[in-house]
Amino acid sequence: MWKSLAAAATLAFAIVSPTVVVAQQAPASQKSVPEQLVDAFNAVFGVHPGARANHAKGVILEGTFTPSASAASVSKAAHLQKQKNPIPVTVRFSDGSGSPTVPDTNEMPRGMAVKFALADGSKTDLVVLSFNGFPVATAEEFRDFLLAISASGPDAPKPTAFDKFLSSHPTAKAFVEAPKPPPVSYATLTYFGINAFKFTNAKGVATFGRYQLRPVAGEQFLTKEQVSKMGPDYLLDEIGDRVRRGPIKFKLMLQVAEQGDKIDDPSIAWPDTRKKVELGTIMITTATKESHTADKLLFLPGAVLPGIEAADPMIAARSAAYPISFVRRLKPQ
Repeated sequence: MWKSLAAAATLAFAIVSPTVVVAQQAPASQKSVPEQLVDAFNAVFGVHPGARANHAKGVILEGTFTPSASAASVSKAAHLQKQKNPIPVTVRFSDGSGSPTVPDTNEMPRGMAVKFALADGSKTDLVVLSFNGFPVATAEEFRDFLLAISASGPDAPKPTAFDKFLSSHPTAKAFVEAPKPPPVSYATLTYFGINAFKFTNAKGVATFGRYQLRPVAGEQFLTKEQVSKMGPDYLLDEIGDRVRRGPIKFKLMLQVAEQGDKIDDPSIAWPDTRKKVELGTIMITTATKESHTADKLLFLPGAVLPGIEAADPMIAARSAAYPISFVRRLKPQ
């Protein structure tokens, strides 16, 4: 979708279904930033009853998480301690679009969300993206990024609002123009935490870092010729077939910040040379029968356990926006 500046805005409009429902909401001036974010996604992709505002099309699987021996040295969080049994996890892979019918061959970043269910009933989530970095630094700028796209349809005068936004936001322009080729599988992508967290171990030692989920199968992408032969649901079909043949494994890593690294600006990716600590292994073993669009799951970037804290203000805005989208999709307005 992001191959060129013009294509970005044009295709954002093109993938909106003709069955879009326009929701009646309060004036923007009366809304919180998280509400404005959800509205901005709806402005780009439309309102689709029962679907998420973004990452609407996805697939749900189940498996387990086993922490590594080094995880407890980073954090006292319960799921990172030595376990008698592996921790059950629910995993959702998704396409980066608010359209539930977006073809899997699109060139938007993919999403991966993981919910850990501990034996004591507590839960914690990961929400990660298949691109290292974010287009902007703050939730307010991200809202404006989306609104600029929605105001830049194929008939918009040039330069469009999106052209103007990108000209004044070089990291957003770099994000838009960066190649994002369709993968062979959801299981052959590396996923990156958008925001930084503070991790504290049992001795009170703090570490700042960002998550990475690295596929044990290695990164694999389709060629242009292969993409042209793929169906609109090839990723959904492939992941189901793959997990039936055997477990899908990801290594959960923590990229550790060094002195001078920005922990409150997700638009700045840290160098790959930064130290990485292995936190454990996610092993996906089962495909579920949940609908790929209308499931009842809610994943929250800020749903953490003691020993992990948000270090980036954007986490609060994201975690507040997700429930707003959740309520709206369960009760379309």
